[in-house]
Amino acid sequence: MIGLRSPKMMSYKDSNGKCDKSSSSARMWPCVCGIVIFVILLSPASAEAYIGPGAGFAIGGSVLVIFTSIFAGVFALLTWPVRWLFRFLRGRKAYTRSRIKRFIVLGMDGMDPVLTERFIAEGRLPNLARMRERGCFKPLTTTIPPISPVAWSSFQTGSNPGKHNIFDFLTINPKTYQPKLSSTDIRGPSRMIRIGKYIIPIGRANIRLLRKGKPFWHILAKHGIFSNILRVPITFPPQKYRGLLLSAMCVPDIRGTQGTFSFYTTRADNDRIHTGGERFCVKSNGRTISAELIGPENPLRADRSVLKCSFTIRLSDSSQEGQLRINGERHTLVRDKYSDWIPVVFKAGPLVRVYGICRFLLLGVKPEFELYVSPINIDPEKPAMPISHPRVYSTYLAKQQGKFATLGLAEDTWALNEGILSDEAFVEQSVSMDTERQEMFFDALAKLKRGVCVCVFDGTDRIQHAFWRYHEKRDAATARLTLTTNPVEDVYRRADDIVGKVMAKYDDKDTVIMVISDHGFKAFRYGLDLNRWLEEKGYLVRKTDAHKYSNLEAVDFSKTKAFAVGLSGIFLNLKGRMGQG
Repeated sequence: MIGLRSPKMMSYKDSNGKCDKSSSSARMWPCVCGIVIFVILLSPASAEAYIGPGAGFAIGGSVLVIFTSIFAGVFALLTWPVRWLFRFLRGRKAYTRSRIKRFIVLGMDGMDPVLTERFIAEGRLPNLARMRERGCFKPLTTTIPPISPVAWSSFQTGSNPGKHNIFDFLTINPKTYQPKLSSTDIRGPSRMIRIGKYIIPIGRANIRLLRKGKPFWHILAKHGIFSNILRVPITFPPQKYRGLLLSAMCVPDIRGTQGTFSFYTTRADNDRIHTGGERFCVKSNGRTISAELIGPENPLRADRSVLKCSFTIRLSDSSQEGQLRINGERHTLVRDKYSDWIPVVFKAGPLVRVYGICRFLLLGVKPEFELYVSPINIDPEKPAMPISHPRVYSTYLAKQQGKFATLGLAEDTWALNEGILSDEAFVEQSVSMDTERQEMFFDALAKLKRGVCVCVFDGTDRIQHAFWRYHEKRDAATARLTLTTNPVEDVYRRADDIVGKVMAKYDDKDTVIMVISDHGFKAFRYGLDLNRWLEEKGYLVRKTDAHKYSNLEAVDFSKTKAFAVGLSGIFLNLKGRMGQG
């Protein structure tokens, strides 16, 4: 769904007593190595994360890197006036030729054009209706396949999946056949120094964006046009350009996953496995519960032991509150009410810390204790790896509005699907994420005198995925309708409110507003197991002991011609390209 708004048009949508030269030299080397190691350990504790199976952190500790960074910083400072003047003159020339001053793009993930038209006709979306009347409404065909990473990549680059290289959420390692994120390649430092049980990485982790093509804001920047890009999917890691950017989809949590929640309970049924999270059985000592938050692997340990952060909760007599103590600070938890974002510090070694943030939700006190902890997000104020460009931009936003979610898929659908979060708790979480997004978006607009601002809101997509049953109500007896209002209608109304705020502030001839969606929405009733179909047709062969394995581990790739990974991708097992092709 796409459109424009101008005066006449508008729209939608990471020693032996002697002293000779040889013995003296031999004695000096341990000293020199010791000094180098000491310098490395005292260097700034910048950590880089990598995503996927076996994900962890890599510390940037090369002395060469430090001096190079210092030199680059000094050079940039000395040449700043010249560079600023050059950009100013070039930008001035570009703006002189422009017919508008501002171009604002509002992305509403998953907003369906048919449903939008229906709600407009029913008078529920007055601001979008006004845009349609003064501008245009154009339902467009989405990408093939019609999923978010593919469509948003096409939006950025103006090219199809065959050119921008994003076909699904997942792809595979052609040698190992292990699934991995399609948009990001993460590799640790190529060299390390090992001292007993400790390791010291030399250099930084290499985090690379696999999306090809050039985003339109890079082209604008070359012509002197400023852009502020907020939470557009498939922008992690952030690429450098003359503008501002905060990454979104595929930004991992502090553990390097795409979102792992924690659930703590005194219930004895600890055999249940949570697909998108971890369950911890805890015991109470009187009214005190002690537990640990699980963090990333220790990047300074050869055994890759996991970092942990201890916390305690002292429950009140009223069964409605608990006093959380973590990292030397106290926080009050109220039952069924989310805490604010709480800073979490993991100590990896001397002067090396990894910072995260998470939210606590006390679900129960009596007769059983139950506590939900959100995935531990990267702290935007002290990011463990780059999530914005320039890096300080996320720090600025955190200082401006407080801590905010940085995880690419911030709404915890796993916890909802597994019954940890109620419908009400999930809706509240989703609304708070969009509220954070609004704050940074309108802050960006307030500073946008000339240029482009793009912001994508995820609520429309997440709410529809979770609560489409409220919209259809095909079988109210089995649909588990516990909310008093229709969350799908509510999220469309909130989207309309955002559009209205933008229109009220920028209803002038110098501004063009575009509201877009990456795909529409419909009911999901049937699914096709592509690998089973490929097996039935003779393209995929399973191992003789396939029952001992799960998923792709059960496939005999030496005999397989084709297999499926992700939501819709079929891979040809070609010789020369695949490990066992």
